[in-house]
Amino acid sequence: MGKNGHHEVKDLPYTATVGAPAGVEVVELSGLAARALRHGNDPYAPLRPAFHQLIAVRERSLRLAVDFVEHELPPGSWLWIRPGQVQRFGTDIRDADGAIVVFQSGFLPPATVEAAAMDPPFQQRPLLPTGEDAEALRHALEHLAFEFGAMASLPLASHVEVLRHLVSVLVLRLARVLGGQPHEGTAGEVFRRLYEAVERDHAVTRRVEDYAGSLGYSARTLTRATRAVTGMSAKQYIDERVLLEAKRLLQHSRLPAKTVADRLGFADPSDFSKFFRLRTRMTPGAFRARTLGRPAS
Repeated sequence: MGKNGHHEVKDLPYTATVGAPAGVEVVELSGLAARALRHGNDPYAPLRPAFHQLIAVRERSLRLAVDFVEHELPPGSWLWIRPGQVQRFGTDIRDADGAIVVFQSGFLPPATVEAAAMDPPFQQRPLLPTGEDAEALRHALEHLAFEFGAMASLPLASHVEVLRHLVSVLVLRLARVLGGQPHEGTAGEVFRRLYEAVERDHAVTRRVEDYAGSLGYSARTLTRATRAVTGMSAKQYIDERVLLEAKRLLQHSRLPAKTVADRLGFADPSDFSKFFRLRTRMTPGAFRARTLGRPAS
């Protein structure tokens, strides 16, 4: 299909390569296209992986988009793509120079998740480490890649634990460069629960009161926690999540705007159009036309 045509977003579950330990994998970027094709996936179509990806670029730049943000990754840069984000490569990855570390959400120990501030909200920006940070990340990746390829040298259980520790080193080093801090205390826990509920139910309700009732908090508590963590009110946060899904469906599917509205829980397509236009200053049809490089009808 042409570059400006519709590509349906494909949900991508974690599938371990035969012979690889479950939960983690290290792949050269140049081999990613062939690997995708073996699994029946188009490597250049929009994909929604259900796992973490750490992309490390060596000597040649790499272009890709993550949830409508275009990234140009220069040599030496890193990008952390989180589960559920929609990604699309913009360069021929057969010529890419770098590596990608894939791991499942439950692979790392809770202490690492907390120390690396891996809970939402996620900082989505390329990193260009320098000096000691760059060296530490390079060594951590090389050690991880070596151990990943040395499966036969240890019993399987020991091999998996070694990889778990080495991925932990990698994400803790990346967290240092990101500069994120864990959201401790009540606000962090309240927002984490709201995040999970919104990911599950954003197409069911956009009312803060509904989430408050289901989670056992007051609407005011949800708003205070959300503002402390994200800088937005709970209502703004919920609406932004609905808007993101609307953009995904408009750009990456053939669904009419009326069907998109229905999928996102809008009783009337005109309500969806007003919701979308208020936040983007364009109609759903104009957004779709712009993202596909077509004149608006």
